Amino acid sequence: MASEIVTSIPLTSLPRLSQGKVRDLFSLPNGEIPTLLFVTSDRISAYDVILKNGIPTKGSILTLLSAKWFDVLSSRVPGLKHHFLHLGPPSVSGLVTQDEKNMLRGRSMTVRRLKIFPIEAIVRGYVTGSAWAEYEKTQTIHDLPQPAGLKRCERLPQPIYTPSTKAELGDKDINISPDEARKIVGDKYASRLEELALSCYKAGAAYAEERGIIIADTKFEFGLDEETDEIYLVDEVLTPDSSRFWSKADYQVGREQDSFDKQMLRNWLTDNGLKGKEGVEMPPDVVESTKGRYTDVFERLTGNSLEEALKGLEN
Repeated sequence: MASEIVTSIPLTSLPRLSQGKVRDLFSLPNGEIPTLLFVTSDRISAYDVILKNGIPTKGSILTLLSAKWFDVLSSRVPGLKHHFLHLGPPSVSGLVTQDEKNMLRGRSMTVRRLKIFPIEAIVRGYVTGSAWAEYEKTQTIHDLPQPAGLKRCERLPQPIYTPSTKAELGDKDINISPDEARKIVGDKYASRLEELALSCYKAGAAYAEERGIIIADTKFEFGLDEETDEIYLVDEVLTPDSSRFWSKADYQVGREQDSFDKQMLRNWLTDNGLKGKEGVEMPPDVVESTKGRYTDVFERLTGNSLEEALKGLEN
């Protein structure tokens, strides 16, 4: 399998609508419903800054794992709607060139075009990361009071909804309370967004635990179909970019956990005084270690190797 790192998306056959930290969005021709092409690069960001080099195969891992999760959550969360339609661009002759089609294989998906709610719906099942830092000081998480005596990385009595703002590229997300999120999205949608986020987390966490993975926390995004007034799960779902994954077998309360995500990259940046700095290039060992963790959790959660999953796209 080719391991070329794709940090820019050379797709000129479709209009590019936007470029985020990891994904580029392209407009698709009008059909029965408005659609977009999501293309996931191998770019990686940490502390809201994009690193100079990327992680090989990362775009395919995120795309194929998200597709798996859309299927899993649809069967486990009653009434859940999501934006995913199919992998790759529509099979319209001449829509993209053969070279573009080869580049898009495994790292692109066609999705519904929706109005995105301007918050990130974070759910935490364990007290770690920024939640632990706040809890140590105030016994709160996103201003929500928590039980006394919790230890680092301990499981919370119940998962909690702890949203943040959804920053523009180059800005930083800001942790907010559910009440502040309600003011942003409005009373009409706030409770449903919280309910969906918690339901998706609980269903995903249960599925992952069956496969030896703890989902400590994650972030979801949601969109609105303005014609039907229905809420859809959008963007990536329960990937190593958007979630904190731990090994169930190695988990111990009271210490930091070894993660199947980009926590190792964050630690490397912090240890080397590079947190939040632009233009940082990862050394080969950090690249390979991060790739290994992403690949490992993909295989555990899907039951397939990435090579098998990509080969399956040919059938």
